[in-house]
Amino acid sequence: MTEQKNISTASIGLVNPKTPVNVGGIMRAAGCYQAQSVFYTGNRYELAARSGEAQYDVDTKNAAKTIPLTRVESLLEQVPEGAKIVCVDLVVGATPLPLFEHPADAFYIFGPEDGTIPQQIIDAADEVVYVPTVGCMNLAASVNVLLYDRLSKSTQIAADDELIRESRDNNNRTKVKTWLK
Repeated sequence: MTEQKNISTASIGLVNPKTPVNVGGIMRAAGCYQAQSVFYTGNRYELAARSGEAQYDVDTKNAAKTIPLTRVESLLEQVPEGAKIVCVDLVVGATPLPLFEHPADAFYIFGPEDGTIPQQIIDAADEVVYVPTVGCMNLAASVNVLLYDRLSKSTQIAADDELIRESRDNNNRTKVKTWLK
């Protein structure tokens, strides 16, 4: 299987996420973009998951089986050694994501679907960035955009037909038609 060269590391922290659908989407993104771990605080996710709101198979690649999803009391106590804390939220004074240079090793912290990252965490961050959209995005969408931006700015991209073959759905066998001149 083709793998992205994983010289740098990325982990994700979630402040009290609300829905299993978002957490499932984040786990799928973590798998696609090779994040090492996902941590979350609060109990809303677990309560929602127990109440029957299943993850609706959002994580169809089963990233949750290989990437740890861990409930913690404090995200600041989970920062991997050597990682920079990067908060991602609509915060006054933050850097727009297109202008941001990702650190090699990062712990990305995202606010909840219906709130923001606590000031204490913002104050501890090495960087605070935001996705310059009109209105706020869904939590899982924000994680996907951030991790894609990290990948797109990386010099360690493995991009070839083999990666496409290994990554696409079983029902996808299409290819680009080449025209003979």
